[in-house]
Amino acid sequence: MPRTSTINRETRETKISLSLNLDGTGDYNVSTGIGFLDHMLVSFAVHGGFDLDLKCEGDLNVDSHHTAEDIGIVLGKAVKAALTENRGNAPVPVNRYGFAKIPMDESLASCVLDISARPFLVFNAEFTAEKAGGFDTCLVEEFMRAFSVNSGITLHLTVDYGINDHHKIEAMFKAFAYALKEAVKENPDGKVISAKGSL
Repeated sequence: MPRTSTINRETRETKISLSLNLDGTGDYNVSTGIGFLDHMLVSFAVHGGFDLDLKCEGDLNVDSHHTAEDIGIVLGKAVKAALTENRGNAPVPVNRYGFAKIPMDESLASCVLDISARPFLVFNAEFTAEKAGGFDTCLVEEFMRAFSVNSGITLHLTVDYGINDHHKIEAMFKAFAYALKEAVKENPDGKVISAKGSL
């Protein structure tokens, strides 16, 4: 049975509907109102093999902050729900850990994560430009923090090196996708990978 979830969230700042299939084929329908963020989320879906249907209407007349952060919140909740729905309080038998190192031209980024129920973000990246496309580069960290907190995932992201901020961020999103794809694979023996027996 595919592991799916649908999350709807509406505030005074954003209105978001998101459907996710962790066992998909990389199909996507993404509309955030921010072209560069659409591009990153499409890369996430395609390279993770996740089906992602996402629509966000945000207060972009203010800036991109609320949209980026709130999408991170909803995507985090969706991953958590897809891993736990129809299991009650039963632990999730997945690989748990994921790692990927992805190049994009002159840039190299890595992601290491743990589906641990202990949210934590380590973000090691510096951007030289304020914007990539029309997207504030500082919001990459905000997006990833919101995802980590709401998914319960420990997330370490690093840009090892690079020059072009577009390349750095895209390599980071692709590394994130590949690491998550590895971590959410079901453990074939059905056991939770934890000495405690539960996450």
